[in-house]
Amino acid sequence: MTTIYVVDGRRIRTLEDFWLVMGEAVNGPGGYFGRGLDSFADCLRGGFGTPEDDDFAVDWHDHVESARALGYAETVRQLEIRLSRCHPANRPSVAEELAAARDGEGPTVFDRLVEIFEDEAPGVLRLR
Repeated sequence: MTTIYVVDGRRIRTLEDFWLVMGEAVNGPGGYFGRGLDSFADCLRGGFGTPEDDDFAVDWHDHVESARALGYAETVRQLEIRLSRCHPANRPSVAEELAAARDGEGPTVFDRLVEIFEDEAPGVLRLR
């Protein structure tokens, strides 16, 4: 039997909201399911709250609303945060990503999340 986790896209305005909504969908109120792109990928691989047999699906309801909220403005905000915290050796590449996002180019936060779903748990994400 497939376990279905429902993500309410109407509650997602920022990446931080996504972490909260996804964590609650999988593990209940206050639940953790990653707080960064790498830890989110780890969680999707299984053993961190998902069924061990990988028989689960994520229904992301109102994903169009989430895609708008996690578009270029949120991408710019996240990259500005990352630029302020990253190792000096990584600043040029993060600054380049930031410049592209400010120009409305490159992947958005929403795009990256969908990509991680596809890479780590192919077929699990169902956009509704």
